[in-house]
Amino acid sequence: MNDAFVMQDTRPRFLSEDAAAFASAVEFRDIPEDTLHIAKRCIIDGLGVMLAGTEQEALSVAARYLTTTGATPAARAVGNPDLKLSAQQAAFWNGLAGHVMDWDDTQVAEGPDRPYGLLTHPTVPPLSAVLALAELGDGVSGRDFITSFVAGVEVESKIAEAINPDHYNLGFHTSGTIGTFGSAAASARLLRLNENKTAQALGGAASMAAGIRANFGTMGKPMHVGRSSENGVTSALLVREGFTFNDTALDGQWGYLSVAGRGGEPELVLGRFGQPFSLSEPGVSIKPYPCGVLTHPSMDTMKALMQENGLSPDDIESVTLFASNNILHPIRFRTAQTELEGKFCMAFLLSSIILTGRAGKAEFTDGFVQSPECQDMQKRVETRFDPDIAAMGHDKILSRIEVVTKSGKTFRKFSDDRYRGGPLNPLSDTEVEEKFMDCVAGILPDEQARVVLDTIWSIEDQADARTLLDRVNG
Repeated sequence: MNDAFVMQDTRPRFLSEDAAAFASAVEFRDIPEDTLHIAKRCIIDGLGVMLAGTEQEALSVAARYLTTTGATPAARAVGNPDLKLSAQQAAFWNGLAGHVMDWDDTQVAEGPDRPYGLLTHPTVPPLSAVLALAELGDGVSGRDFITSFVAGVEVESKIAEAINPDHYNLGFHTSGTIGTFGSAAASARLLRLNENKTAQALGGAASMAAGIRANFGTMGKPMHVGRSSENGVTSALLVREGFTFNDTALDGQWGYLSVAGRGGEPELVLGRFGQPFSLSEPGVSIKPYPCGVLTHPSMDTMKALMQENGLSPDDIESVTLFASNNILHPIRFRTAQTELEGKFCMAFLLSSIILTGRAGKAEFTDGFVQSPECQDMQKRVETRFDPDIAAMGHDKILSRIEVVTKSGKTFRKFSDDRYRGGPLNPLSDTEVEEKFMDCVAGILPDEQARVVLDTIWSIEDQADARTLLDRVNG
């Protein structure tokens, strides 16, 4: 590994300088083979959910907004060849599209007191940034593209681990806030900013990192990730032109950790950037369902309970999900009226599984949510706090389901903490590709989608990273 960023005997005083030293020095050869493979899986997944997101109403609104800004065309938008945007706007579009379905991957926490699954969605902000910035100048090699992406994910994940969990628990949306640092680090690496300028780019990100959970269930939530992608690019481009920011803005009394998180524990990550890479350890969760990872074990449990007992929707009298507040508080809607609310509504998520046996692109539509069958089934599903599950730890996403049938029978099942898609039970490469194909169905022909997949698996061999967007946008 490159000695330029490996800390030997002493640790740096500031998280800002440690993150900047890593991001400015890391090279392709420093990325272990397993981390590289996971990074490619994340790019496949991230690009797939971006393309799926372009069909959502929020992107139609964004397209109308972006066509009024009059920016000099410099970068293409993923999945919309007609839009010609600035690099910052392209990053905004990509980030919005990547999170609008809430189908993008999730960082896994290391610390037992960190709210499991509630750190960041790590891939989309740095991926949005490098896709946009690769459009500028004479082109970026595939190796620099994926190295910059990995650098952004690493910085984002380590900062998310360091900040006090109150940052999320009190209402900040980390993918919008901490995602900005991932986008800035990836952008700085792609632009080849030196260590001091990279630290300043992180300083600029600190002044732009925002997003509150009050907007969950609206277009505001994915907008947070669009802005985190855009703001990281903006900060790095400003610094490249000579704009100045504080180069220790993560640290100290008025630094981001203190202001936005009641402090933190930077010592947990100091000297550990790239040692190991967070993509490999503790890893990331690639979502089988387009909703918060906290809901996935319960959805899988509902599906298994229905199958194991031969139940049909007509059999269901009532469903009760027992869980701790780490699940119940974020999943905030009693019943859903829109697909955006449905992502934060256990009654809808379980109803989708009950009614169709799945919860994918076809089910996350306003039409399905508002159908009489779905509205009726949601009324039959309720949630309850379970102190025994709570006592097992806030870092566990556990639940149990109790089903009462119309014939009077009761069935119960406990969720498995080796949830599907997580590092302990990951989707196979084939399943990741199948998810990509589901995402792009009706958007890319199968032959074109296969070419895109092959390009990502061999991204380090691409002389110009723009080839990827060429093949995505046709």
